[in-house]
Amino acid sequence: MSGKHFSVHEVGCCIKYFIFGFNIIFWLLGVAFLSVALWAWSEKGVLSNISSITDLGGFDPVWLFLVVGGVMFVLGFAGCIGALRENSFLLKFFSVFLGIIFFLELTAGVLAFVFKDWIKDQLKFFINNNIRAYRDDIDLQNLIDFTQDYWECCGAFGPEDWNLNIYFNCTDTNLSREKCGVPFSCCTKDPAEDVINTQCGYDIRAKGDNEQKMFIHTKGCVPQFEKWLQENLTVVAGIFIGIALLQVNKQQQV
Repeated sequence: MSGKHFSVHEVGCCIKYFIFGFNIIFWLLGVAFLSVALWAWSEKGVLSNISSITDLGGFDPVWLFLVVGGVMFVLGFAGCIGALRENSFLLKFFSVFLGIIFFLELTAGVLAFVFKDWIKDQLKFFINNNIRAYRDDIDLQNLIDFTQDYWECCGAFGPEDWNLNIYFNCTDTNLSREKCGVPFSCCTKDPAEDVINTQCGYDIRAKGDNEQKMFIHTKGCVPQFEKWLQENLTVVAGIFIGIALLQVNKQQQV
């Protein structure tokens, strides 16, 4: 019976190496995010010309990778070294940082509920700004295309929002072939087509509303996002609660 008894020190080792193993994965993911961000910036020439960061007309998705990767890298490093070396300073830093993230998550959830109309206006402003910069950055373009394709939407509140873009607007001064059109990601998919028709949105906004509905999605991305959020509210809430519980559990272990 004595051979099956675990000492306090052995249990402490289990917890220590569990935290270390979890955080080494977390740290490696942070390294991967940072690597992708730096590679993308090098492809755009940002690393050789830092001032070009301010030239971007819209949101650069690389910033998301950079911020998320940076936070994961710092937290993972602090958690790994703190657990392995039993460094109380790093473990406290790790715990406090998790507490701050947890607090920000709760605050964001409450503010999103209380100021939902203001957030909707800000989301519209954000999307329209990025519609203007659609052709300025390939990463932004891919992000918008993915969003419109995933939520089967077009523009912030409808296809007419693409009038904000210099290549898609319907003005007489626009000499672009994409005049009065929308990106291909606005188009409804034909299951029989294996190859995406990137010209499916050409001249579509010059046609009537009924004809537009036959070829493109006419609902905006803001209403579609709200619909998706309502349909998946339980799942989203469960994910946030799960993340929060993991963070609280890790803080208690620290």
